[in-house]
Amino acid sequence: MIAKLTGTLDDFGPDWAVIDVSGVGYLVHCSARTLSALGVRGDAVVLHTEMQVSDSDIRLVGFSSASERAWFKLLTGVQGVGSKMALAVLSALSLEELQRACAQGDAAMVARANGVGAKLAARIVNELKDRAGALGFTGGVGVSLPSGHPGTSNPTTPGTPATDAVSALENLGFKPHIAAQAVSVALEELGEEAEVGALIRLALKRVG
Repeated sequence: MIAKLTGTLDDFGPDWAVIDVSGVGYLVHCSARTLSALGVRGDAVVLHTEMQVSDSDIRLVGFSSASERAWFKLLTGVQGVGSKMALAVLSALSLEELQRACAQGDAAMVARANGVGAKLAARIVNELKDRAGALGFTGGVGVSLPSGHPGTSNPTTPGTPATDAVSALENLGFKPHIAAQAVSVALEELGEEAEVGALIRLALKRVG
């Protein structure tokens, strides 16, 4: 599995980008929000990725953050939501808006996405309300810190040991909400100064 690309933005279109990694061009499908964050041709970029394989197609989907990838996985786990539909939702709503819509059961907000009807929007918020909304997916990655924890003021800053630990667990095959919950517990036990390796080891023990 290709989990991340680090290279140069070679070209892009309405819903795709080509990332040059050491002379190899990877065609990556992205949400509009991720595309807008990539910059201009020639810029150095880093994309988290997810490979989608079907009987008729193999495609690489790219995300500006591990949390966007986590939401993509949650969305595509809902019946009737494929990769294109999930990217449409991620294009229309910020992660904060999507988290709030699921937590509050606001199907109308999800229905703002292109091609998402009222029934499908209702199914999305109903199925993800407990899996995502209650876990506090609010930014960088879906790590929900315990109330009163020293890091609560900015719990989801990209690039922190906690976010890296969640991403590592996801790459090992754990579902996003399981990874986030395990790292949250590990963070509570070890403290916000814990290194990513220690967080991963303790989180693996907790999910095991």
